[in-house]
Amino acid sequence: MPLIPRPVTPPIPPRSVRLSVTDRCDFACTYCRPSRHDGYAESRLVTDAFRTMLRALREAGVRRVRLTGGEPLIHPEIVDLVAFIASLGFDDVALTTNASQLSRLAAPLRDAGLQRLNISIDTLDPERFRAMTRGGDLAQVLRGIDAALRVGFAPIKLNTVVLRGENDDEIEKLTLWAWERRMVPRFLEVMPIAEGAKLAKDHLVTAAEMRERLAGHLVEEEAVVEPGLGPARYVRARRDPGLRVGFISGTSDTYCATCDRLRVSSTGVLRPCLATDDGVDASQEARAGDLAGILARLDEAWRLKPDGTIWKGCTEDTAAGVSMRAIGG
Repeated sequence: MPLIPRPVTPPIPPRSVRLSVTDRCDFACTYCRPSRHDGYAESRLVTDAFRTMLRALREAGVRRVRLTGGEPLIHPEIVDLVAFIASLGFDDVALTTNASQLSRLAAPLRDAGLQRLNISIDTLDPERFRAMTRGGDLAQVLRGIDAALRVGFAPIKLNTVVLRGENDDEIEKLTLWAWERRMVPRFLEVMPIAEGAKLAKDHLVTAAEMRERLAGHLVEEEAVVEPGLGPARYVRARRDPGLRVGFISGTSDTYCATCDRLRVSSTGVLRPCLATDDGVDASQEARAGDLAGILARLDEAWRLKPDGTIWKGCTEDTAAGVSMRAIGG
């Protein structure tokens, strides 16, 4: 394994955490999983252990929590977990979902204190959707989106991984469809990580090309980030400055230097970078209710954070060997 550059002085403590509540998923998207039968982790944290982990993260200074998976909405106690996170006083409580279970859970999640939703949707064509997700039902996802809008989630951000020759002809269609519903479409470059490493060479569409395809709809201005809310860069719509579209590079232009994110796997491993398998196992401490132990493991894990001024994230050789589902996306 190549030597990973570490900062001479450890970076500031993490302010944002992506917590994978399960590695299980009811989809098997082609850029994420090799198949529907690729296996699951043998031992995952139960809800009580996640509660301990979250208390420790809050004490460590984490301000923003995003729940991921796998698919977080198939976790049987996801609503209770959201309510617990909201009770701890985090500044931001968000969740990323494929929306397959959202029609029944949108209202309970909203009532529990979930503040923001990101929804993955790569196409509006039912057959193409079924192929890209290996069996997903687009109509079910659309019902979930409608339910989320109905209960007042706003703005909902949509995530579309753009693959040349598969769904890149839908960039404009997806944008206009999202804008009609006051949602924020976001287009992601396929990154050479895990299964994406097999696709990036032939299927990469850069963020610059995506923006060019939408040029007639967008204000001519510099794309800007939302401070503290991830790497996406946004541009306003010509017809309504209240509408935006976001672009997430990661392949053509990495953003490691500004990363303040820690990932917690469903098995309790603290992982400081999406593009490596480096991490520190804090599962024993979480199961034992040992906050001090988790805090020590957290400090140990954060010192493994690559030097973002040198490290180039998912373009590094280590990225191809990482499991997106295991690390929590």
